[in-house]
Amino acid sequence: MLDPDSREPILVIDLGGGSTEFVLGDSNGVTAARSVDVGCVRLTERHLHSDPPTSAEIAAATADVDAAIDSVLTSVPLDSVATVVGVAGSVTTITAHALKLDSYQRDVIHAAELPASEIAAAAGDLLQLPRARRAGLPYMHPGRVDVIGSGALIWRRVIERLGGLTGGRVGSAVTSEHDILDGIALSIRSN
Repeated sequence: MLDPDSREPILVIDLGGGSTEFVLGDSNGVTAARSVDVGCVRLTERHLHSDPPTSAEIAAATADVDAAIDSVLTSVPLDSVATVVGVAGSVTTITAHALKLDSYQRDVIHAAELPASEIAAAAGDLLQLPRARRAGLPYMHPGRVDVIGSGALIWRRVIERLGGLTGGRVGSAVTSEHDILDGIALSIRSN
């Protein structure tokens, strides 16, 4: 698991339905944060209408994610990131898919660290699976079936871009079952 005393920059990415939050910090706290208007529901509504999505739809969605990441770069120094932690349902589902789980296993998913290549492969597979096959996956929450493709596209593209921005230093991501709201509650309780 992560070292709570680490001075290395950790980027927490909360990939939600309407937005994605990028929060950079270290053991001293948050140093920069930005929320962008690309989430799994929003991206599906904007671009991914076919089952499975067409290459043109995927290209348009990818351009949208790239523009969002470019806007994050104006306030969050992504090139300084040492560790990436992904939270929320899209990330945990992609992790379950990469691990080929036979059910949703929170204790296996939490703190799993996956290489970027495994994230890309799992995300690409989820993006291309037809709806009926996605619905049949043993770890797929019914409310995520229609939006996991766009969540997978966002997560894959963020990890790809971070790899490039950090010169390959970021080559993996840790999945957390906790989210940013858990952290806020903990910090309030600690004060």
